[in-house]
Amino acid sequence: MAMNDQTGSASEESFEAVIARLEHVVEQLEQGELSLEDSLRVFEEGVKLSREGERRLDDAERTVELLLADKQGTRTRSLDREENENP
Repeated sequence: MAMNDQTGSASEESFEAVIARLEHVVEQLEQGELSLEDSLRVFEEGVKLSREGERRLDDAERTVELLLADKQGTRTRSLDREENENP
């Protein structure tokens, strides 16, 4: 069973879609039916998806921290975007 090609990058997908793809990767690896080469390719995709999911959770956590720190509760921009705009 070979890995299906996915269109679009993980950064363009919703967090839920990234997690769904990661779950599919885990299922494929747990089945143990992939060749070594396919297993490595699927594992690499899983690592990338895991890192993307972690990045998104970190971004969400920073946004929540900003909102809690802002007494008016009106700031909704991600900390990463602010860092990029104000070096």
